[in-house]
Amino acid sequence: MNLQIHNTLSGKKEVFNPLEPGRVKMYVCGVTPYDSVHLGHGRCYVTFDFVRRVLTRLGYAVAYVQNFTDIDDKIIRRAAEKGETPRALADRYIADYFDKMDKLNVRRADVYPRVTETIPPIVSFVEKLVAKGSAYVLGGDVYYSVRKFPAYGRLSKRPLNELESGARVEVDERKKDPLDFALWKAAKPGEPSWPSPWGPGRPGWHIECSVMSLENLKAETFDIHGGGLDLVFPHHENEIAQSEARTGKPFVRYWMHNGFVTIHKEKMSKSLGNFFTLEDIFKKFDPRAVRLLLLSQHYRTPLEFSDELLAQADRSLKNIEDDLRRVAAALKAQHGTDGQDAKVMDDRIARFETDFLNALADDFNAPEALAAVHSLIGELKVRTATHRALHTGRMEKAFALIKEALSEVFGLSLSVDAEEGDAVVQTLVDGRQKARAEKDWKEADRLRAELAARGVVVEDTPQGPRWWKK
Repeated sequence: MNLQIHNTLSGKKEVFNPLEPGRVKMYVCGVTPYDSVHLGHGRCYVTFDFVRRVLTRLGYAVAYVQNFTDIDDKIIRRAAEKGETPRALADRYIADYFDKMDKLNVRRADVYPRVTETIPPIVSFVEKLVAKGSAYVLGGDVYYSVRKFPAYGRLSKRPLNELESGARVEVDERKKDPLDFALWKAAKPGEPSWPSPWGPGRPGWHIECSVMSLENLKAETFDIHGGGLDLVFPHHENEIAQSEARTGKPFVRYWMHNGFVTIHKEKMSKSLGNFFTLEDIFKKFDPRAVRLLLLSQHYRTPLEFSDELLAQADRSLKNIEDDLRRVAAALKAQHGTDGQDAKVMDDRIARFETDFLNALADDFNAPEALAAVHSLIGELKVRTATHRALHTGRMEKAFALIKEALSEVFGLSLSVDAEEGDAVVQTLVDGRQKARAEKDWKEADRLRAELAARGVVVEDTPQGPRWWKK
């Protein structure tokens, strides 16, 4: 099974060959904790949680690092507005991040380095860039010289002579080139600062991710670097330039970027006022439904968001749970053995496993993998509803595969095991269906009345009876 990953660097899918067989080193840019986490954060970290789960499912051991940029201009300004220290503000919003990601069932990274805890390696990294002539000192500031790196622009596919300063590259008329970016910023009065050969100051935005990734993954080149599409330029472009200038080696093998969240086809952003925090969304919707929606589109495509789409995801989630509980109840009520067309179920299970794994290996195609799950659920529903040969052992195997796919790969915590009462309900439904087939309408009506008394609604469909509890 060849895993293929769309590499932003090449602009195409490539067969994944990790540097070390069976092991993957992955770094994903984390949040700047100055405000509540929002849906855009949710998409990014659910996406890379899914990527990590898929890699694990495919047999890789994954080392996963995700940072916190716990000091920058926005944190300093927000802390001053709220009358607290930058550290206290960052700690509060980091706690908020973990709270919301836990609700989305995002597994914790192996390491969460912070900028404020990585200052000595950052200073050392910058010193080496200055010594190599890739960076220069202006007073207490240090800038990276973009023109010294001829390959600059290859990630974002922007020719060097056409590039303009990125949105987070500060304008400074002292710079040798408008594209040069800060590696170290001289301290301003009242700001947090750390000692350096150039005087007290703090790191620039881009340098920190280069250092935190290489330091914590213990490598000069690693396998996967992820983040949102908005980070391609200038952040990830700058990471490549400074890292490869420092090491003389390729920085990252595979660059992955998730698409934007859109509202009425426009990118979600604070400036447009179409901005939703996870805190507000969770007040109205089950976080599991939010996760399902976030995985309903391929990670590289824009994800349209609305209350209506979230409501659909919520209904889909409940339907999956209801369907699987009914299948579980039917299996619990059965006492037969595998029937004569067992090979049919064996083939169906094999086809599911092939379709599911092929989808995962095709650049983490969550919608296609989920379609394979729905297809197998549909097969089990028809078999239980129409009382075709249940092949108890094989049905149980298929049921277990579905549960594993949804819980371990998709990260959806579902309640799908039948309760004792569900098995009783299924027996009553089976009895009613048998009575209808034998045209014993009196018995069928009696059983329907008993089901109604238990709060069970039965719908007769061409595929057999469907039931649910009020």
